[in-house]
Amino acid sequence: MTAFNMIRFIERKRDCGKHTGEELHTFVDSVMRGTVPDYQISAWLMAAFLNGLDDDELMHFTKSLALSGETISYQPEDRIIDKHSTGGVGDKTTLILVPLVAACGSRISKLSGPGLGFTGGTIDKLESIPGMDMHLSDDRFREQVNTIGCAISGHSLKLAPAEGKFYKLRDVTGTVPSIPLITASIVSKKLAGGAYGYLFDVKCGSGAFMCDAVRARELAAKLTDVSKKLGKTCLSVITDMEQPLGEWVGNSAEVYEAVEVLSGRGPSDTRELCIFLAAAMLEMSGRAKSRDEGAELASKALDDGSALDKFAEMIRAQNGDASVVREPLKILPRASHTYEIRSDRDGYLSRLDALLIGEGLRALGGGRLTKEDVIDPSVAIQLPHKVSSKVAKDDVLIRIYYNSEPRFRESLAYVEKCWEVSERAGKRKLILDTVY
Repeated sequence: MTAFNMIRFIERKRDCGKHTGEELHTFVDSVMRGTVPDYQISAWLMAAFLNGLDDDELMHFTKSLALSGETISYQPEDRIIDKHSTGGVGDKTTLILVPLVAACGSRISKLSGPGLGFTGGTIDKLESIPGMDMHLSDDRFREQVNTIGCAISGHSLKLAPAEGKFYKLRDVTGTVPSIPLITASIVSKKLAGGAYGYLFDVKCGSGAFMCDAVRARELAAKLTDVSKKLGKTCLSVITDMEQPLGEWVGNSAEVYEAVEVLSGRGPSDTRELCIFLAAAMLEMSGRAKSRDEGAELASKALDDGSALDKFAEMIRAQNGDASVVREPLKILPRASHTYEIRSDRDGYLSRLDALLIGEGLRALGGGRLTKEDVIDPSVAIQLPHKVSSKVAKDDVLIRIYYNSEPRFRESLAYVEKCWEVSERAGKRKLILDTVY
């Protein structure tokens, strides 16, 4: 067998050539064996960033990343569904969707990484519940999905370990924004997780990685196409992130909002999005015959308490304090100080910039600049009104919950610029598009 020539491999992509599946598999295998230096991996990443990967290349690269470590498997007839969001400000949908879909009779597995950005990730949010174990072994994770229908756990370093190696280099070589490389990163971890189908929630707006609709749709289409080429049932939904989702932004605060929605209450936009996504997942799993039937099942589970009961069951299974579903304000950590921003006029809320709010929360300690940063789960920003809401002079538009005065001052520099009240304002559309 001819030895793998890394220089020729780089040159092929530099010159807009196409890699074979065997070449891509050998490349990933060589990276895992440590025979390719970082500078050559970086050179290839830049060539791929500039010249792209076609669908066949992307499928083989994604599969090679997925098979670089251990994998989780389920019986195909179980039709396990996984969900991924590209992340946004106030995005607590996973906290709601996982128990909601399980309460409706489908099985859902969710592997998540720690948050890096404006807010904490799903793992950080759930860790604000006392005792919650968010790092399950693969066997325990799979057993929990099979027994109670759902589990959320930190992403095992043993699953798709090559993806981690590539991501670290993408992060320092300016190649993160590549849609093919983003797609391979996301789908490889889903593929290693063993689910039957995937739902991707691609956020679009100032508070999202994809700021414009064209790029968001390109990513959504690529996620769907590659997943289908790998034999998976898949749907991508593009949702608005120009303003934060829901009323609360912050780790423990978003758990509180999740409990509210699971109790049949909560902000209407959070409920609307979760019902829409749950309906799609229930149809994908075969639990519902149509999207409309799925929406009816999801609405009923929120209103009759079964989704909340399933959340409590999952928390207990992962050693958390399940009384949080009955007494969230008593159980969840809360910041010690509050500051209010009020409207300076009558009118309509016309802007609530998700990016600035996210930066404000991170300044409070609610997000990370590096993976080593420690999150303060108690800090939060409350947004009582949505864009297009009518407000009067002196109405509270924003509440900031903080512990540190210096951090508060840093946060205020962002948050006080995030809003605008005008004579008129149009209502934003929450669900922008679906890609099959």
